[in-house]
Amino acid sequence: MATSQSQTRDTPGTIEVSIIVVSYNTREMTLECLRSVVAQSPELGFEVLFIDNQSTDGSFEAVQSEFGADDRFQIVASDENLGFARANNVMAKQARGRRILLLNPDTVVLDHALETLNAFADERSDCGIWGGRTVQADGVTLDPRSCWADLTLRGVFFRTIGLSKAFSGSEFFNPQSFGEWQRDSVRYVGYVTGCLLLIDRSLWERLEGFAPEFFMYGEEAELCLRAKSLGAKPIITPDASIIHYVGASATTSWQTKVKVNRGEITLMRLHWSKSAAFLGRELIRAATAYRAIVFWAISKVRPNEGSRNQASDWKNIWGARTEWLPGYDSKD
Repeated sequence: MATSQSQTRDTPGTIEVSIIVVSYNTREMTLECLRSVVAQSPELGFEVLFIDNQSTDGSFEAVQSEFGADDRFQIVASDENLGFARANNVMAKQARGRRILLLNPDTVVLDHALETLNAFADERSDCGIWGGRTVQADGVTLDPRSCWADLTLRGVFFRTIGLSKAFSGSEFFNPQSFGEWQRDSVRYVGYVTGCLLLIDRSLWERLEGFAPEFFMYGEEAELCLRAKSLGAKPIITPDASIIHYVGASATTSWQTKVKVNRGEITLMRLHWSKSAAFLGRELIRAATAYRAIVFWAISKVRPNEGSRNQASDWKNIWGARTEWLPGYDSKD
């Protein structure tokens, strides 16, 4: 791993939060993100631990050029794509803050959100894991993906047969998304996503970070399950908001879905009973096959670009099933 380090690691001072940013081919968004961290966090004692996952768009060089002289930044270029989970694990070992904040590079900090989130953590210090509210690029419209309920067999079943979409506002039929909840109140959640996840460093170290099986997607859900077994209570505050340009580093939507499937199946294997994990996996397989057939048929009846693209995506997801059905390999 090639490293460019802009500060001496024993620099004195109080560091409240170690902010870890993992980038992959999101140069301009990454710069916007880091600028917003600096501009919107004047009262927060922080350090930024930045790692670039072998981008080809000049992300590392741009960040080094703009922030290399700031002694709050440690800037690292990985010589391989470590994925989200491993890259965060690597950088967290260098963290000196009382808390660790995982922040996606395709985000923009609004209205002193990181200061607000850290203050909320002080107020609810027993929780151990805290998150905020994410909005779309307009700065207003909710992006609900800052948190989710735990993945359950009931939720996977309702999603497979379409009831989660048909009754999206119902927490019973759409449990993982919390139904119609707008993330506008303080609430305990199943897990906080890694786009904006604040965690006590001592808890992170007890958990030894993300499970080594994961590459991207599913690792936060698995981390929070283990954290809750130690007494943590993941919680959301609506007062800390950021813009999240979702999936900016993803190559295609179908490849993202492959990683999501793989992550969910890995989580099932690690935390569900063998019979429940088998049923959950088979439901994901059935849902994928069904959608591949349905969208193929729609593309024949309504042969427009949108229907053809959807049919192609689901065909590709089904074609990649030998990759996602086993989940991620165990690293034990």
